[in-house]
Formats: sequence, C-alpha cells, structure tokens
Amino acid sequence: MEVFIRILDLGGTFVFALSGATAAANRRLDLFGILVLAFVTGNFGGITRDLLIGAVPPAALTDLFYLVVSVIAGLITFFRYPGVARLRSPVLLFDAVGLAFFAVAGAQKALQFGLSPVMAALLGMLTGIGGGMLRDVLVTQVPHVLRSDLYAVAALAGSSIVVVGHLLGLPYGVSALVGGLACLGLRLMAIHFGWHLPMARLSTGPNEAAPHHSADDDTGLDR
Repeated sequence: MEVFIRILDLGGTFVFALSGATAAANRRLDLFGILVLAFVTGNFGGITRDLLIGAVPPAALTDLFYLVVSVIAGLITFFRYPGVARLRSPVLLFDAVGLAFFAVAGAQKALQFGLSPVMAALLGMLTGIGGGMLRDVLVTQVPHVLRSDLYAVAALAGSSIVVVGHLLGLPYGVSALVGGLACLGLRLMAIHFGWHLPMARLSTGPNEAAPHHSADDDTGLDR
C-alpha cells in the first residue's frame, strides 16, 4: 500500500511538474524559473496534505525522489519545449492527469492517518488542486479552481470514489483506478464540452452585453 501510494504521488508530481514547467516556459521564464515552478506545482498539494494530516516533515521535503522527478520534468520541458507545446493545451492536459493521480493518492493517505471519510475526500481534493492553484498565482492568473470547468468537482469525485471503496472494503488498487479514471474523464469532458458549474448572473444595461467566455480561454498558459 505504501509503495502504491508513493508511486501515485510521484506520478502526480511528475505530471503536475510538467504543467508548471510548461506554464513557466509559456511565460518566457529562464531555466531557474522553470525548475522552481515545476517543483512548486508538483509538490505544493502534497506538502499541504502532509502538513494537515500530521505527516511531518512532508514527504516532498525528505524524499529526494520528489525533487529529482520535478527537476527531470522541468529539464524535459526546457530542452524539449517545442515538442511539448505541440500537444493540444498541454498545461490543461498535464493538469488533468496530475489531478487524478493526486486526488486518489491524497484521499487514501488521509484515510491511513485516521481522518473521517468526509475529511479524507476533501483532503484528496485539496491535494489535487493545491499545486495548480499556486502555479496560477505565480504566473499571475486567476486559479483554475475558481473559474475552470469542473476542476475541484472532478478531484472531489475521484477522491470520493476512493473513500467509498474503502468503506466497502474494496482493494485500494480497484478504487484508485476507478476514482482516477472518473476524475480524469470528468475533467477532460468538461474541458472538451465546456461543462461548468452555474455562474452568477451580472445585471447589465439594455445596450450592454453580459461578458461571456470559456473558463480556460484566457489562461495564457496553454498557448
């Protein structure tokens, strides 16, 4: 179990680090800036989770593999940026995969530390959205989670499936696979079809059109 969670954690770290490095490259940051954003994006969610559940010092600060994985992702992006950039919306794609990895790993780790099912599901969601939030803040964007198409909801769905599987006595591998696929599928479909939660209606004058745009159109990260 510990090994499996660590693999999921490192997988999420790598993919989120790629999204952070790509965002940094899109903003024309130098090599150091790319590596910093890769590490922060890949590890902030896990560090926050570990601090909240009392797993201190956090794994990302004691296990060298987390740093190595983040640096590798940053170097891949720096030296192979044209290839990465050719992917359609690479930041959103890597972000969705990392979200799935972290949501299921975070929920299970919270359960192992004795948190209640509801709190474990919420902490799994927080693990998934933490790195992306800080990445967006550092590149001066409104965080995806506050305006994007079913971002936190997708992470919560994935972590909730892990928690329900735990309550039903299912093997973690099964619940993690189902929860991860549900999170990833929901997030990718939301991006593709523009699904989002209801937004506040702004009152406008008779000659003033209400602002309308897709949540991910103006990120500046995936172009």
